[in-house]
Amino acid sequence: MAGRLTSLVGGPKAKINAVVIDAETRRTLYELRADRPATPASTTKLVTSVAALASLGPTHRITTQVVQSTSGRIVLVGGGDPTLTALPPRPDSGHPPYASLSELARQAAAALKSSGVGQVRVDYDVSAYQGPRTAAGWKPNYLPDGEVAPVTALTVDEGRVAPSDPSKKTRVSDPGASAVNQFARLVSRYGVSAKVGRRTVAPKEAVPLGAVQSPPMSALVEHLLTDSDNDVAEAVARQVAIKLGRPATFADAAQAVQQVLAKLGVAEGVSVNDGSGLSPRNRISPIALARIVSLAAGEDHPELRPAITGLPVAGFSGTLSPPRYTVATSQAGAGMVRAKTGTLAGVSTLAGLAYDADGRLLAFAFMAGDGKGPVDPGKLDQLAAAVAACGCG
Repeated sequence: MAGRLTSLVGGPKAKINAVVIDAETRRTLYELRADRPATPASTTKLVTSVAALASLGPTHRITTQVVQSTSGRIVLVGGGDPTLTALPPRPDSGHPPYASLSELARQAAAALKSSGVGQVRVDYDVSAYQGPRTAAGWKPNYLPDGEVAPVTALTVDEGRVAPSDPSKKTRVSDPGASAVNQFARLVSRYGVSAKVGRRTVAPKEAVPLGAVQSPPMSALVEHLLTDSDNDVAEAVARQVAIKLGRPATFADAAQAVQQVLAKLGVAEGVSVNDGSGLSPRNRISPIALARIVSLAAGEDHPELRPAITGLPVAGFSGTLSPPRYTVATSQAGAGMVRAKTGTLAGVSTLAGLAYDADGRLLAFAFMAGDGKGPVDPGKLDQLAAAVAACGCG
């Protein structure tokens, strides 16, 4: 193994930190600065996902609700579900149905009409999240370029300006305000005249008028790993903070994730500032990633399995779709490697699993670049393919 990988890495001076371990025994088969933390980019999402599944469980759902406020006012209360959608359902979408804003409006309008209310003012509550809407180290272009929306507790269609057009990534500047505008229009369409009110905090004992729920955490995790969805990753990290009784801020979500990993025994070598990996200040060692992947793949924690089933399949799905793993140098990994990708300026990472030629399950993490020069993700694909092709005993 060492012989094959060393020749591909290009010597000890190559800017790559790497490790391969036996997923079952955790024995290290190859290492190059394996315990040295590096910028993980989106492989951070593995850490977020495992922490969420361990603390909340795979069946946890995020609720968005409407409650009665004072006379003539209702409140749309965000619970932190970025998959809440105003689009009609698509049977071919390949995921469980997302929570529908239209269905929530229908429920609210029906409840209002049944109590004789014909017009209403709609306030909105985003108090489930606190603190800044961007993380430490995020580049100023992330929001304008649509890499992620401002992180708030009430967002519809991930805050996309044109959610039905995947080619348009632009996001709204205030997702909560945009959501309540869309909601008021829908309530009016269902027969109750609705005008937008103000931002507020819903009374604790407020009577519910309707509620919709996200897909289960298992599906959210699979989606955020396969497609490397930054918005869902940040939402999932905050759910961990809420579960642990912490404020839902970037800093508290990061600490909550760390707390859960410590309980699982895999916190060493992990330091994060966000849930998505967009922050270049995050640091994770290759050995930490490999151990986390091994834990999720093992038999002791079946609740973590969606962190494996969500990993892109080399040459087939998600961020590892063709053209990756279709060239001669990496083709041996096609279908045999499942891994999370990571890309930031001057950084490329890959962490996941491969069956070797003898059928043994191996966990690996390859982390290239120092943020200063160009990196070639194809090199990491070659390394993973070499792991899969190895009958190394």
